[in-house]
Amino acid sequence: MPVFFEKHPIWSLLIAIVVAVVLWLIFAPWPPGLVEVLGRKRVFLNATFGGITLGALYFLVASGFTLIFGLMRNVNLAHGSLYLLGGYIGFEVSEATGSWLIAFPVVFVIVAVLGMLLQHQVFRRMEGEELRQTMVTIGLSVVLADLMLWWWGGQSYTIYSPDWLSGPVTLPIVSTVRESGDIIYLRYPAVRIAILVAAIALGVGMWLLLNRTRLGMLIRAGVDDREMLAASGVRIQYVFLAVFAFGAGLAGIAGIVGGTFQSLSPGEDTRFLLASLVVVIVGGMGSIPGAAIGALVIGLSEQLGLVYAPTYSVVFTFLIMAGVLAFRPQGLLGRTR
Repeated sequence: MPVFFEKHPIWSLLIAIVVAVVLWLIFAPWPPGLVEVLGRKRVFLNATFGGITLGALYFLVASGFTLIFGLMRNVNLAHGSLYLLGGYIGFEVSEATGSWLIAFPVVFVIVAVLGMLLQHQVFRRMEGEELRQTMVTIGLSVVLADLMLWWWGGQSYTIYSPDWLSGPVTLPIVSTVRESGDIIYLRYPAVRIAILVAAIALGVGMWLLLNRTRLGMLIRAGVDDREMLAASGVRIQYVFLAVFAFGAGLAGIAGIVGGTFQSLSPGEDTRFLLASLVVVIVGGMGSIPGAAIGALVIGLSEQLGLVYAPTYSVVFTFLIMAGVLAFRPQGLLGRTR
């Protein structure tokens, strides 16, 4: 970060100003003039925190996608189907066992095994053939979507969180100030706060794994020069198999999270695949911090757009993506190859 500040002082100043303004909007009581322009502060805060937690969900999906697509260069357009399948299986497991937590390891293992099959039977046979990978995985996603529609039907499912995560929590953020001078603090669902904390912990763990461990070194070396790494005696296919399984398992876990504070229904696979693509493009291929920033930007744009410009809320996401592609095609934190 200090290097970034030294190389880009103007951008650093602009970023600092934006961060300061956002923090003031969140923590400081609003004057009457601002209330008239933006509406009640409670609405703004709910939209902001809703965007942050939606960004956390997008990051959970896109973090697996950026490993598979960004690092391994495998175009897996069935990633959204893995998300929805994980959500459905998580719903069945939580209903059968009565435990929300047990669903996570079960779903991770099942979807990870499916990911290993995809890597071994599909992508290993089409290495470097992006067009074939695209067409085959589109076909697989259609087949999986039809199978899920046949088994679970067209209705929506919701995964219920445990009692210790139900209900709201009070955050130390001023929601509004009454005329009498009483301060009302923001109350927000506990399960969404837990999801945000889990997403942050996962992001930090993945960054450390890729940048501070021998396995991460092998993954990055295998992407940059697979032949040289294989010649040194490393079985790179096993490394990529493990990475693909981990990325698929993350998509399955994200399905449980998505089914907890939203819902599961046909079409969610396409929605989250598209969101993952946008997040990876905006953040930068193969960059975990980039995926986190991209997910945060897209989540906030969607939620704030729904509140302040509902007619054009969908457009904002693609305007952001178009702007990034126009001025920084490798993504915000991507590197030029």
